[in-house]
Amino acid sequence: MEFNEYQEAAKRTLYGNEQVLTNCALGLAGESGQVIDLIKNYTFKGKDLDRAEMVHELGDVLWYLSQIAAWADISFDEIAENNIQTLNKRYPHGFAQDK
Repeated sequence: MEFNEYQEAAKRTLYGNEQVLTNCALGLAGESGQVIDLIKNYTFKGKDLDRAEMVHELGDVLWYLSQIAAWADISFDEIAENNIQTLNKRYPHGFAQDK
């Protein structure tokens, strides 16, 4: 699935009103916290990293990101392309820890 296709398909489930941006920002923070908890439990509590749960939570993060961008009339493709350009400028030869 392409980024913009995802963004458009996800928009169908957005419940919108004047508070939609705030709702999405708070939802993003909450879902990001759930991803962080999975990583914390794996790293510090010795729990197995539940791949299915990680996929689920990252999907929730993706949904909120897509809807914040849609609200601002920014396509996911534009965000992805801009990010790759930034990474290429920042790390023109890739990233290596020994450099």
